[in-house]
Amino acid sequence: MTQAPFSVIGAERKGAWVITCDHATNIVPQHVNGGTLGLPDIQMQRHIAIDIGALGVANALGAALNAPVVSANFSRLVIDPNRGADDPTLVPQLYDGTIIPGNRTLTGAERQRRIDLLYDPYHDAIARTANTRDVTFLAVHSFTPQLIGRPPRPWEIGVLSARDRRIADPLIASLSAALTSPVGDNAPYAGFFPGDAMSQHAHIPGRPNVLLEIRQDLIAHPEGQRHWATLLAHHLEAARAQANL
Repeated sequence: MTQAPFSVIGAERKGAWVITCDHATNIVPQHVNGGTLGLPDIQMQRHIAIDIGALGVANALGAALNAPVVSANFSRLVIDPNRGADDPTLVPQLYDGTIIPGNRTLTGAERQRRIDLLYDPYHDAIARTANTRDVTFLAVHSFTPQLIGRPPRPWEIGVLSARDRRIADPLIASLSAALTSPVGDNAPYAGFFPGDAMSQHAHIPGRPNVLLEIRQDLIAHPEGQRHWATLLAHHLEAARAQANL
C-alpha cells in the first residue's frame, strides 16, 4: 500500500498551537526512482536527508501542548516542503558537499509530479488543520552541529521568526535565562525564505509563529527528545502568555 505523503497526529486536539515537522523522515517514495535517489544508506541517515530527532520532539510537544502535529512522509532530498514551489532549491542536486544522483537529470515533468503527489498534499494538510481554529504556528526542525568545512555551531537551539516577533522575542529571553549556551536569534538559519512553509501558513495568514531549530546530537535519542519537548513546552506557553495571545 502506498504511504500517504503526510501524517497528522492529534487532529482532534484543541490546544492553541499547530505544530509542523517538514523534514520528519528520510523516506524516498516508490514512485520516485523506484524508492531511491542513488545515495548509500549512510548518506540518507545524515542531516541532508532528514532533520534528526525533530519528529520525536514535535510529537512530544504535540502531546504536551494538546496540539495537532502535521509531518511530511518524504525526504527533503526528494522535494523540500520548506521551500517555495518556485524556489530553485526545491529539489536539491547538491547538499552539504553531497551530490544527489537521483536529482541530477530531473525533468520539469518529474519536478511537477513530485509537487502534485507530495508537496501540495502536505501543505494542503497543514492548511486544513490550521484553518479549523485561531492558532499559533510552530515549526520544529533540527540542525547539524557542523557543516562540512565550516566552524562548529555554538548554539543548542535557534529561534527563528523574521517578521512576527510576538512569540520569538519573549521565547528567546526566557530560554536565554534558562540555558548556559547562547540561543540563536534567526540562527543558524535566517528566519524567512520567500514562499517557505512559514510564509505560506503563518506570515501570509497573519498567524503568530515561531520556528525552532534544535541541535541534532541533543535530540538523536528519545530521552533527549522528551527532555527538550518538556523544556520547550513550558517556555512556549510562557511566551504565548506574555504576547497576550
